[in-house]
Amino acid sequence: MTIAADTTTGVPRSPLARVARVFRRRPDPAPVRDDDALVRALCHDMGTPLASLRALLAHLDAAGDDAGEVADLARAQADCLVSMLRTASATGGALPATGWPRSLADVVRASLAASGLPGDQVRVAVEPGAGDVPVADARVQRILTNLLENAHRHGQGRAVRLVVGARRGWASLEVTQAGVPDRVVEHLRAQEPPADLTGLGLWSVRRQATELGGRVTCRRGPAGLSVVVDLPDR
Repeated sequence: MTIAADTTTGVPRSPLARVARVFRRRPDPAPVRDDDALVRALCHDMGTPLASLRALLAHLDAAGDDAGEVADLARAQADCLVSMLRTASATGGALPATGWPRSLADVVRASLAASGLPGDQVRVAVEPGAGDVPVADARVQRILTNLLENAHRHGQGRAVRLVVGARRGWASLEVTQAGVPDRVVEHLRAQEPPADLTGLGLWSVRRQATELGGRVTCRRGPAGLSVVVDLPDR
């Protein structure tokens, strides 16, 4: 076997050294293509309503007097899935599907159920008139579900506050939690999709809010980090 010598020092270069040089010369990973990111974000977003639907159906027989309410929640998750599948296009858009439009109060209720947040961990405040705002796009539910699920998954049980508001021409969703790290803000502001699954749900929140003509802002206060999603009332 012939062992090559380093051209600069004349010292024989081992096969392992040659392999190491090859790996050092490897280019940076290619950026995630936008259409690939959309498919991954869609799969990510579908996971929560699927898990919620499975859990709701499992408890339907034992629901007793609450069976109607459980069935309504199950239908809401199914409607959200139908909308995603019908509109899985390169634009990431969402068209009205069975069950839409719905009131913002119903969207909040379905999102809370899907997120898995325990009832004693979240406080909800719906400002006057906000709950009656009609919602015709399933992406609003996906945005809120992603924010609440993120708070549940990474919040280590810390309290969550959800404020639902409305003003002329706009509706707002504000989620506040203490102890949220700065990387959450970075994921929400990212223009490009993440190279791995880290922060994919939060990137999806920003993208979908932008598609709907809305905006996502963050601010820190005494109660923690607040993520505010403002969406046009249409």
